[in-house]
Amino acid sequence: MEFLQQLNIGPENTGTSTGTNWLSSGLPSGAPAITSVSPVDGKRIATITTTDKAGYDTVIETARKAFAEWRTWPAPRRGEVVRQIGEALRANKQALGRLVSYEMGKSLQEGYGEVQEMIDICDLAVGLSRQLNGLTMHSERPAHRMYEQWHPLGVVGIISAFNFPVAVWSWNSMIAWVCGNTCVWKPSEKTPLCAVACQNIIASVFAANKVPEGVGCLVTGARDLGEWLAADTRIPLISATGSTRMGKAVGTVVAARLGRSLLELGGNNAIIISADADLNIAIPGAVFGAVGTAGQRCTTTRRLIIHEKVYDKVKEKLAAAYGQLRIGDPLNENNHVGPLIDTDAVKSYQQAIAAAKEQGCRFVVDGEVLAGDGFESGCYVRPCIAEAPATAPIVAQETFAPILYLLKYSSLEEAIAIQNGVPQGLSSAIMTLNLREAEQFLSAAGSDCGIANVNIGTSGAEIGGAFGGEKETGGGRESGSDAWKAYMRRQTNTINYSTQLPLAQGIKFNL
Repeated sequence: MEFLQQLNIGPENTGTSTGTNWLSSGLPSGAPAITSVSPVDGKRIATITTTDKAGYDTVIETARKAFAEWRTWPAPRRGEVVRQIGEALRANKQALGRLVSYEMGKSLQEGYGEVQEMIDICDLAVGLSRQLNGLTMHSERPAHRMYEQWHPLGVVGIISAFNFPVAVWSWNSMIAWVCGNTCVWKPSEKTPLCAVACQNIIASVFAANKVPEGVGCLVTGARDLGEWLAADTRIPLISATGSTRMGKAVGTVVAARLGRSLLELGGNNAIIISADADLNIAIPGAVFGAVGTAGQRCTTTRRLIIHEKVYDKVKEKLAAAYGQLRIGDPLNENNHVGPLIDTDAVKSYQQAIAAAKEQGCRFVVDGEVLAGDGFESGCYVRPCIAEAPATAPIVAQETFAPILYLLKYSSLEEAIAIQNGVPQGLSSAIMTLNLREAEQFLSAAGSDCGIANVNIGTSGAEIGGAFGGEKETGGGRESGSDAWKAYMRRQTNTINYSTQLPLAQGIKFNL
């Protein structure tokens, strides 16, 4: 395929890189391999050689050595490197977007959109490189000055998930780089080629700017590689995106060594549709939120909490909208919904539907696994809608598939209680033209999620705001606002420019 050639992706690819050169250590002839298979057509794309322990240790030591130099580069100079990465991504947007779509299975428009997020975060990081500001404080002691400054941490470990195979890495790495850190990236073993492509793109930029080898590293492998990263005392910060189960394991190991973790975990997101909602906004927002990326976003809309006065109308409109969905090859821009990532995800989809029926859910739009021409990979499913009792346990669980549950409410307080009554706390929304309802939803007594929207859906976040959630979503924040502080250490400084040394509590030494 042409886009693979443009990104220097061949049938065989190494999986250990320090950003400017691919390492030979860690790539013995008998090393385990990962085969990347597209969920679009079930075809093998390429094979990735994984990173063994010796190769891993070489990468970490190379990243540590690079940090010693990289942290001394002025932040605006580091920002200039990131600016050039943004330009390289612009030049490769079409090819990389197609690879994201083909290897992961999301629609081509979403693949392009993910690369655009990378470009946007580069732009944000460039501006940030001149705004890593600390505070100044007045000292209680005469002729003293106090201020704080922020220093880079060191090596940042990034563990990313398959559903956003490139964007989440960029959210972390671009910010971490302008802050002066080096990065080691472990991508999902389900989408390794996207990571190889990104490494190829940044390598040329790093080489042109004489960036120290090891500033941006890639290691590929399965669960054991993630375990090495989490337990490694040489890595002060681990940023991990994935399931709540994975995040709890990573967080526990990192905390045991007193390291830092930035966790972006599961979501079980709801939209409240008020009696005062504009349904011309609410219905498209709900449909896109529920079926975008085939329900495989952490911000996917999984629950609709609908006022009893408009419940039947909303249900009818949703069923009609689902009837118009086009499912198929995501590289065909006429299609709305692509495949799930693999057949294991399909099994989870089937199991969730079976559990929902056992727990009293009634399906308005039935789900099924699709077969026949164009569906040979076995990964295509039909998005479905179920009316659910509020007490059904399945509603409180996150299934990474396009299953939407409808729940009914009579008062806003009840709706907010339903919205908050799940373990996850990532994204939430209310559709209403009632100002009082909107403000109540956004108040301290309203949504308990890290993201709360009014008259837009739960999925899709601008990089200018901090992204992340509460409760079992992990509490991490990435991207904009002051999320950059997670990648730095704070230092408070006091300068005495007097001829005296006043001691605490008036203590004096006769010296």
